[in-house]
Amino acid sequence: MAPPIPLLAVRGSDGTSLLQGPPKCAEYSAFQRDTLPGRFVTFSKDGSLFSWCNGDKVSVVKTSDGSSVQDFDLPKTSFLEFSPQNKVLATWQQYTKTQENPQGDPNLQLWDLQTGKCIKAFYQKKVQGWCPSWADDESIAVRNVNNELHFFEENDFETIANKLHLQKVSEFALSPGCKPSKVAVYVPGSKGGPSFVRLYQYPNFGGPTSALANKSFFKADRVTMLWNNKGSAVLVTASVEVDKTGASYYGEQTLHYVAINGESAVVQLPKNGPIYDVAWSPNSNEFCAVYGFMPAKATVFNLKCDPVFDFGTGPRNAVYYSPQSHILVLAGFGNLQGHMEVWDMKKYKQVTKTQAADSTHFFWCPDGEHIVTATCAPRLRVSNGYKVWHYTGTVLYKCDTPAGSELLEVLWQPFPAGIFPEKPIKYQAAQSELGSTEAKPAQAYRPPALRNKPVSASSKLHEEEPPQSMRPGGDKPLSKSALKNQKKREAKKASKQEKTDEPQTQPEPSTTPADPAPAAVSSGDPELDKKIKNVKKKLKAIEELKEQQASGKPLQKNQMDKVQKEAQLLKELEDLELGL
Repeated sequence: MAPPIPLLAVRGSDGTSLLQGPPKCAEYSAFQRDTLPGRFVTFSKDGSLFSWCNGDKVSVVKTSDGSSVQDFDLPKTSFLEFSPQNKVLATWQQYTKTQENPQGDPNLQLWDLQTGKCIKAFYQKKVQGWCPSWADDESIAVRNVNNELHFFEENDFETIANKLHLQKVSEFALSPGCKPSKVAVYVPGSKGGPSFVRLYQYPNFGGPTSALANKSFFKADRVTMLWNNKGSAVLVTASVEVDKTGASYYGEQTLHYVAINGESAVVQLPKNGPIYDVAWSPNSNEFCAVYGFMPAKATVFNLKCDPVFDFGTGPRNAVYYSPQSHILVLAGFGNLQGHMEVWDMKKYKQVTKTQAADSTHFFWCPDGEHIVTATCAPRLRVSNGYKVWHYTGTVLYKCDTPAGSELLEVLWQPFPAGIFPEKPIKYQAAQSELGSTEAKPAQAYRPPALRNKPVSASSKLHEEEPPQSMRPGGDKPLSKSALKNQKKREAKKASKQEKTDEPQTQPEPSTTPADPAPAAVSSGDPELDKKIKNVKKKLKAIEELKEQQASGKPLQKNQMDKVQKEAQLLKELEDLELGL
């Protein structure tokens, strides 16, 4: 039996439509296009239902034949979400109050999709975290109410079945999968104390000792918590708004790994700078991080937080795994030029490099072969439109939004895991009348102060670094210690090379005996010679540290203190040599 053809939802200022997906994107005949401006669209988790709001009402239809399931008279609705088993539709609208109604009306409503009746209405003033989180089997649902987690069972929202109260629960994330459900909670630090993330198994909330795992850390104004598909581990990105060192406009971030077996670790990222994106592989066995000052590095880590493969550096700030885990895309969107690197994750081999300029959205098609990129308002209000690609870099379909209209969102219909099996990866570009968009070779970024100047060891901080597989002896993944040793060897080699490259002055012909080499010069004072030798030794060590810093390795505080003493040591050497 042939797999289904995914639908593509397109929402714009001129209406909402469904297209029958790749390779061609024709209007889906079973769905009647809505010509009112779309406010929000969503599919159910299994893709069987589609819902949208248009400023007049909220509609729910079956994707199989376009038949109506329910219509709700909710003109002010801003957000929608289905429960995992399609039993409940959650709707949210902006909270408002008037002089006549100072309390306002509940603005979060939960609707029974079978009867169309409202199950429960809540006050939810903040849009952040507006929707309850359900377990995949809908056995429990959870909300954060006044920094306390309220748990409901079997969609009975009239009764709070359980509560989790800590000092001040700021964020939470419910694990995917069915029973037993796990929940990750974040409590920000207070009075100089550390922040912490704890993992609990529902309903065991007896106290700190009942936690499955605990990870505490400083420097965290906010966090994002990301479970893997198996619900066995969480990646926590902790951020502070301001980098007190002044090194980064983006503040400062750290990445932590916490597992339900109690293991936790700080993920060691070899390059300083912001963490732009982190993504779990759908197989739950590895994750990829994009980080560091531009050009950013990207590295795949295993569940021990050891680096598995280093993609080198490039103009990127996002990472996307295919639904089957076999392909990975590294992309640079937003303020970057839209470069996309497509990688075969079985062989750690690059399939292609292409470019989708001005893109604001990227989504994998559930078939693992196609992607969609889009330029949408309000991020960009000009050149709106979308493209459907084959992962080999070929554009299969292109749609430009007409002048005077805006594209607001594109969204693939999801499907349950296993519907689309993994296919062998092709390296030859797929055929298309629109051809492919090859990325132009990107030159390494150099700050204005270093342009039109010779490249020196100290100015190599922003040079491109090739992927691990393109470096000598880089075919196999390196361990942490091997990476560390490799950096030391490269720094030492660079130091020796720089000395070798120094111009050697040839002595002019002379009838007088040649002067002895500088190394053989002696003051006749063993104590003075010893001081000179020690100072030179310190300067050589500083040079090696500078080489390591230039290659991207962060220096410890004591090492930075040594580097800052270079000028002092040079002056000391000059004074000592005057005594020769």
